[in-house]
Amino acid sequence: MILLQLSSAQGPDECCLAVKKALDQLMKEAAREKVSLAVLETEPGRLADTLRSVLVSLEGEGAPALSDRWCGTIQWICESPYRPHHGRKNWFFGVAQFTPAEQSLAEDIRFETLRSSGPGGQHVNKTDSAVRATHIATGISVKVQSERSQHANKRLACLLIAHKLEQRQQQEGAELKSQRRMFHHHIERGNPVRTFKGMAFRE
Repeated sequence: MILLQLSSAQGPDECCLAVKKALDQLMKEAAREKVSLAVLETEPGRLADTLRSVLVSLEGEGAPALSDRWCGTIQWICESPYRPHHGRKNWFFGVAQFTPAEQSLAEDIRFETLRSSGPGGQHVNKTDSAVRATHIATGISVKVQSERSQHANKRLACLLIAHKLEQRQQQEGAELKSQRRMFHHHIERGNPVRTFKGMAFRE
């Protein structure tokens, strides 16, 4: 399993819109290539239908190739839909891959099963497949219901808690120079790995 993060970093609203459009495109490519994609975390942008960042998991034979195709700086060339006559037409955001170690983390986590909620059709609220996982030492808690099986949701929960523990360590100064922390603040403007154009977000 691969964790992939799309981030507008310190970019303006247009970059947050680009992240949302990129997520939609990534979902299409994952479906086409039979890669299982689950949205684990989102940080909404200031405006409706925009995302400052999103964390997804990718799983399947084609996951590494799909991830590699996205990792790096992404360029979106488009006139601003928010600021008429604004001169800037080039917007950038970053994509980075993280693979947190599962370790023996499950031993330090308390699991609770519960019924799924929200969209999902006939499978929702009929089985206790959703999982709430709490890291005993820190109290970090996550709820995962993106998969239909309890086992798969537990595995995702372990990965997500590992990711959150890593973030906490970095915030406390344990890994100030780590890639994970610096990613949000240093996205290279130039040398994009992929370029999309227009509101239709076509490559």
